[in-house]
Amino acid sequence: MRVALEVGPRGKRVVAVAPDWPGLSRGAKDAASAVERLLTYIPRYAPVAALAGMAEEFAVVDGAEVVEEYAGTGSTDFWGISFAFSSSDNAAVAPQELERELALLQAAWAYFDLVRARVSPEMKRGPRGGGRDRDHIVRHTLAAELDWSPKLGIRQPLETLLTDEGLREHRAAYVAAIRTLHAEGKPARTWPLRYLIRHTAFHTLDHTWEMEDKDLTPKPA
Repeated sequence: MRVALEVGPRGKRVVAVAPDWPGLSRGAKDAASAVERLLTYIPRYAPVAALAGMAEEFAVVDGAEVVEEYAGTGSTDFWGISFAFSSSDNAAVAPQELERELALLQAAWAYFDLVRARVSPEMKRGPRGGGRDRDHIVRHTLAAELDWSPKLGIRQPLETLLTDEGLREHRAAYVAAIRTLHAEGKPARTWPLRYLIRHTAFHTLDHTWEMEDKDLTPKPA
């Protein structure tokens, strides 16, 4: 698996990003730990690859090859999340590769929906998120996506996304706008399209995995 390392300016955090698998990204205090942590998430990403019809392709992923190291931002150091653009993000992308990445983004959304439908409304308490429950996590995830939507020329109230029909329409518009900008050779304002795709997928999956980790549904005996 190709891995790019985003290094915070003060060296407090390093984020390992898998550019070929949008959403697969983990941060830690140093490069070796970030790569190691990323590899532990391969099994958790497998259902996403399967939903995208890429189960066989993902099944052969084993180990990591660092192909790039690039400078992050202050937010990289503070949050341990990718906030900078790699050379891969800025590289030209062929239409078929864009469609592959969009398929993985849509699979991340689908997995998010599956998880939120099966986890407990109340979540296990812990330091992350201030003890918020499932519905708060869902609202936060969707609200953040709305913050990025204007980069695609999309503006909708959060209440619209809280309905099944509204969420379907929003996601369809999100994908359609990315395709249009790509055809026109334009970025999503200041963000490269590939960064927007992977950042959206990452945020979706990060909170999907949070819900899985905090689920209070009784496990089968």
